[in-house]
Amino acid sequence: MRRVGLIGGMIALAATAWPAESFLDRVDEALTGAWLQNKVHVRLSGALDLEGYRSTLPAPGLVLADGRDLFNPRLSLFFDAQYGAHVYAFVGARADHGFDPDTGRAQVRLDEYALRLTPWAGRRAGVQLGKFSTVVGNWMPRHGSWDNPFVTAPLPYENLTGIWDDAAVRTGRVLLAWAGVRPRPVRGGVLQDKRRSVPIVWGPSYASGAAIFGGVGKFDAAFEVKNAALSSRPEQWDVAQVQWQHPTYSGRIGYRPDARWNIGFSASTGCYLQAAAAATLPGGTRLDDFRETVLAHDIGFAWHRVQVWAEVYRARFAIPRVGPADTTAYYLETKVKFSPRWFGALRWNQQFFSTVRDLDGTQVRWGREVARFDAAVGHRFTPQVQAKLQCSWQHEDAEQHAGRRQISAQLTTRF
Repeated sequence: MRRVGLIGGMIALAATAWPAESFLDRVDEALTGAWLQNKVHVRLSGALDLEGYRSTLPAPGLVLADGRDLFNPRLSLFFDAQYGAHVYAFVGARADHGFDPDTGRAQVRLDEYALRLTPWAGRRAGVQLGKFSTVVGNWMPRHGSWDNPFVTAPLPYENLTGIWDDAAVRTGRVLLAWAGVRPRPVRGGVLQDKRRSVPIVWGPSYASGAAIFGGVGKFDAAFEVKNAALSSRPEQWDVAQVQWQHPTYSGRIGYRPDARWNIGFSASTGCYLQAAAAATLPGGTRLDDFRETVLAHDIGFAWHRVQVWAEVYRARFAIPRVGPADTTAYYLETKVKFSPRWFGALRWNQQFFSTVRDLDGTQVRWGREVARFDAAVGHRFTPQVQAKLQCSWQHEDAEQHAGRRQISAQLTTRF
């Protein structure tokens, strides 16, 4: 009943927001300005997201709920400024209970900010400095709540592995315990800790650094140097927390044969361990000796009311005392616009793991292999108000997590 009440309440709230369309239009006009003979344009915009989750325990992915239900409100504010055709700046701030859906304290964060310079008129080339989403892959341009047809992210961006970034494992058996594959030593049970484990890519990866980008004909490319690896957690993205002693290098090359297709190849390498892990490393080694290396391929296709996206990630973690541990994750996603207001989306996700040597010499997969199916339906009540409902079914290669289910609802009001 609580689940039905939550979803029904959000839909009812969306229906009551419909008459406020003209008010939101006036707000949008009031938050937009131009000066110096239209050379300077500024805009303040934002979005209010009301999210609800109902999950079998433990909750999958980066939903950090202690119980079966989680209500997650979030206010996002964005400031954009343009000077002429060559200078652009943006800032994004959020007020919520944590970067990922959480039950923690309310907080206000400066999630992203950047200065973009495009000095050559008529050319698709420039440089960007600041704290911004990675250039890797094709999910980043649609990761915002309004553009994402789902409530949650694809599997490569949120499925937690057995890798901890604040400590080095002692043996392969410990890694298997961290991944929940083997029983926890001494105390029994599994050791997987959602607040210490990391995925292949942590959401949009708003790490700090610089990027250069450009395009010629049907090809485009982007390259970035950031202060943290793709798997790093949000607390590590700020310059004040992690500077550039261990930089991460990432890039993407894209090809558009025509207006329907967008094909890309990405690569990244960076140290995935925090500075706190240095004390647990084997003697004679450094943090930079243990890196996350990622190769990725992405495809996008659009035709009339149908959009299709797919990505494949191959990641290798160099693990102290264990050696290389590989994992492959992919998803295939499609969105169909049934009408100007209604849309639906389906997504199939999977992740696989290589083997590592156990204490008895046997080769054991170092993670629980995962298959997840997501289905979502969305309705845009007005150009500013949108509601989504998502159902997910997840199967893991472990008896205690054989079938996880999650229902997610999201109401977004933008201005």
